[in-house]
Amino acid sequence: MPEIVMPRLSDSMEEGTIIRWLKKDGEAVSKGEPLAEVETDKATVTFDADADGTLRIFAGEGETVPIGGVIASIGDALPRSPAPAQAGPAAPARAAAGNASDASDTADGAGRVRASPLARRIARESEIDLRAVSGSGPGGRIVKADVAKQAPARGAKGLVTTVQPSRIQVQIAQRMAESKATVPDFTLHAEVAMEHAVELRTQLREAARGGDGERSAAPDGGALGERSAAPDGGALAVPSYNDMVVRACGVALREHPRANAAYRDGAFELYERVNVGIAVAAHDSLVVPTVFDADRKSLVEIARETRTLAERVRSQRITPAELSGGTFTVSNLGMYGVASFAAIINPPQAAILAVGELREVPVIREGQVVPGSRMSIALTCDHRILYGAPAAEFLARIRQLLEQPLYLLV
Repeated sequence: MPEIVMPRLSDSMEEGTIIRWLKKDGEAVSKGEPLAEVETDKATVTFDADADGTLRIFAGEGETVPIGGVIASIGDALPRSPAPAQAGPAAPARAAAGNASDASDTADGAGRVRASPLARRIARESEIDLRAVSGSGPGGRIVKADVAKQAPARGAKGLVTTVQPSRIQVQIAQRMAESKATVPDFTLHAEVAMEHAVELRTQLREAARGGDGERSAAPDGGALGERSAAPDGGALAVPSYNDMVVRACGVALREHPRANAAYRDGAFELYERVNVGIAVAAHDSLVVPTVFDADRKSLVEIARETRTLAERVRSQRITPAELSGGTFTVSNLGMYGVASFAAIINPPQAAILAVGELREVPVIREGQVVPGSRMSIALTCDHRILYGAPAAEFLARIRQLLEQPLYLLV
């Protein structure tokens, strides 16, 4: 009977949590059918059956299983006899062993609530009615974590409620803490004159829309830009300012290979492909899908791809392949009115670019005060591989491309 193991669904994944089984134990499944939703360190994804047969589930919903751990099997249909009944409790037995100190059974068969001794003590001290608590332990037993969620602390701060982060949030916290603790970073700031970029985008919008475009972005175009009807009836994406930034980074990274690299195990890793990750906020977390070969794609191709990626992230349809392989990251908070900020490097990448708000400001040109458009960008670098002068040249190249955006169309 072929075993189904916890798959590796991202580069940094070490374990996964089964959020929901899409098929029932004992149900017939076909190759390619979705089996379960698994929460990884980056996103919640669905994996499919790789064979035809009858599904036998060994790991229940909510269980966390390491990479390669057996979670189910697919084989020939088995009779409903005592044999499967003996195999059925395997997952609860493992879960009970893992929670032995926290979830021992105290039920006496007389209708008492099933809860561990520790959970009962916490409930008693906190004056919590266990009948109102849902248990997450084996067989629905109430364990310490279930009661802790219902036991807010009180003090000088008033009511304090403890909320457990999701696996994705835990992974974000770990990676960001790792970055700040291990990467000797520094940040360079620059201000970009965006008048020509604004003019170019206006021309592209007018050419693409013909007056019938559909808005799908913030007013500054920093997020999703616009989508218009193409002559063939399809959707034609109008590049946003963030798309211009991604394109500029792609070109500059190709010219500055040390920025498209990583410091790992005492050596420099230089990457052949230029893959730019774009930070996208989604469902109280941060997801970074990848625009592959950003140096080779046109501005319109990048615009179309970033729309698709952002929509897939927000609809939770993003795949592990679309979240992996990044060699550089762009983080844009301009659509929230943030003037400038310094982003945290996504290890092991060499750098990350933070993009601020596009704003109208008075500027002096030929002795006259005239309206201008400015946007702040900040490059945070790993000093172990990207030093001050090369980093400044790289940032200056990005600024030059944005100030002379016709080069982005080449």
